[in-house]
Amino acid sequence: MTRTVLTAVNGTTVIGLLVALATGARIRRGRHGVLIAENYRLRVPPATCFTIGSVVLTRRTAEWLLAEERARLLAHESRHAGQYAVLGPLFWPAYWLACAWSIALTTSYGVRNWFERNAGLADGHYPEDLPLRPWALRMFGREDGRTTPPGT
Repeated sequence: MTRTVLTAVNGTTVIGLLVALATGARIRRGRHGVLIAENYRLRVPPATCFTIGSVVLTRRTAEWLLAEERARLLAHESRHAGQYAVLGPLFWPAYWLACAWSIALTTSYGVRNWFERNAGLADGHYPEDLPLRPWALRMFGREDGRTTPPGT
């Protein structure tokens, strides 16, 4: 409930609703205090679903997203709504910086992205780990991104 109020007050849910309406998506109530905008028609972003404020936009139907076998995916998107509640519109630049960092380190915008990791990589259908790029391996010295202790 608090998350829903915060995303309404900080304006991100209003923006999510405007995007949904502008693209012809139909708004439905979902679980976890989110709204589902079904049949989103634009090609960007390429994901099957994404969140703006407390609105989860999906190219599929609300029934598809609300099906029990996709409960973890909806939970992942709901966690993004919580991130919007905390950051408001600052979510966007922070998220894109995290995407750039992840792409710089790996080949994925999600694997090393704090927001995607915090929302649950597996729940969002992201790979849970990918090898670091050669420059990152040289810089950090270990596959997990932590530096090796001196003398090892």
